[in-house]
Amino acid sequence: MERNLKNVLVISFGFLLLFTAYGGLQSLQSSLHSEEGLGVASLSVIYAALIFSSMFLPPILIKKLGCKWTITGSMCCYIAFSLGNFYASWYTLIPTSVILGLGGAPLWSAKCTYLTVAGNLYAEKAGKNGKDIINQYFGVFFLIFQSSGICGNLISSLIFSQASTKVEISEENLACCGAYDCMTDTTNTTGSAESSSSLIYTLLGTYTASGVLAVLLIVIFLDQIKLDQAETENEILETTSFWSTFLATFQHLKDKRQCLLIPLTMYSGFEQGFLAGDYTKTYVTCALGIPYVGYVMICFSAVNSLCSLLFGKISHFTGRKLLFAIAMVTNTACIIALLLWKPHPKQLAVFFIFPALWGLSDAIWQTQTNALYGTLFEKHKEAAFANYRLWESVGFVIAFGYSTKLQVYIKLYILLSVLVLSMVMYGVVEYLKAQSSLGTGTATKKGNVGPLVQETHM
Repeated sequence: MERNLKNVLVISFGFLLLFTAYGGLQSLQSSLHSEEGLGVASLSVIYAALIFSSMFLPPILIKKLGCKWTITGSMCCYIAFSLGNFYASWYTLIPTSVILGLGGAPLWSAKCTYLTVAGNLYAEKAGKNGKDIINQYFGVFFLIFQSSGICGNLISSLIFSQASTKVEISEENLACCGAYDCMTDTTNTTGSAESSSSLIYTLLGTYTASGVLAVLLIVIFLDQIKLDQAETENEILETTSFWSTFLATFQHLKDKRQCLLIPLTMYSGFEQGFLAGDYTKTYVTCALGIPYVGYVMICFSAVNSLCSLLFGKISHFTGRKLLFAIAMVTNTACIIALLLWKPHPKQLAVFFIFPALWGLSDAIWQTQTNALYGTLFEKHKEAAFANYRLWESVGFVIAFGYSTKLQVYIKLYILLSVLVLSMVMYGVVEYLKAQSSLGTGTATKKGNVGPLVQETHM
């Protein structure tokens, strides 16, 4: 157990170091590189490349390189993105964004495969239940990994707070902050302009070093699991083979429930994209300055992590319908308030209230949508979750894609419209599910052969 636990901890801290860097950079892209929308364009490209990567690369790389070296190579793709930020231009940031996106899916797939195989191998030797060990391994991983959002944003805020000169933001510039922004580079770089290049290079150097440490940790301390060590891994690779994954993903769209869930899944990308790309730039950086971006995103990450744990535990008692209703009401209230609010430095607490509420609702969207997919499509989980990744990434691409083309109030109306559509479609899914359960129960009472479907409230 000690050796297996060591490998789990190595992967967990490797991801912590890597996403400390990437998470911090993602939050800052729209503020650091606002000229011509370069920052949000790079984020859009990342998720577009991630869509392609998810469809094709993971099974090929894992089969050829094994989990350890797939993780190592994919981490290097993230480091390339950090290096691209040192001299940010369309010729450096966009290519490195493509590289990161291509490395994203193999990284996560190899991690999941490694932990699953390691858990099954240990369970087989110890005579324990494989699912129990795997759940323990993933629990340890996410416990450590979730703190990356706090660490990365804390680093950025601490470094930028070292600026020797504090520039007062004029009332004229403040008038261009918020929902009715002026869509000019000058107003959106209020906070980033005064951040000296030396501080930016210090930050990028710290993030790059964190990524390099992650790679070294994996290379030196992680044990390789060979393909012939376990039949379990072969089974995983077979179920995610090149063409089977690609075809199954789109064949799954024949299920009308999957089609009805597309708006809800895309909304997850829309709402996360708005917070990272628009709220940080047009509200926080514009009115407070770039040093506060990290602190605001720490608030979001902390609330998100705590609420994910909380809602995961209480969903069994409340049911997912009530939780979805809470998330909808919370997000709707935030959107309306953001439309009406004119951000001002004197209202410092308000800047943290929005990400806190956003983190609460996002925790529900993430935990309950994943649980909904697992419950509805129990026999086709691989294809269902491939669709989940696909449509969430499409939401990110669209949200970041139009970020520089539209005023914030228009994006808020789009966000609200997608939210309403998502809830209507979700309601139809729940109705169909209830009808199916009712029909199954009636058939059973009449003596028809067939098991009664057991529903789990998530």
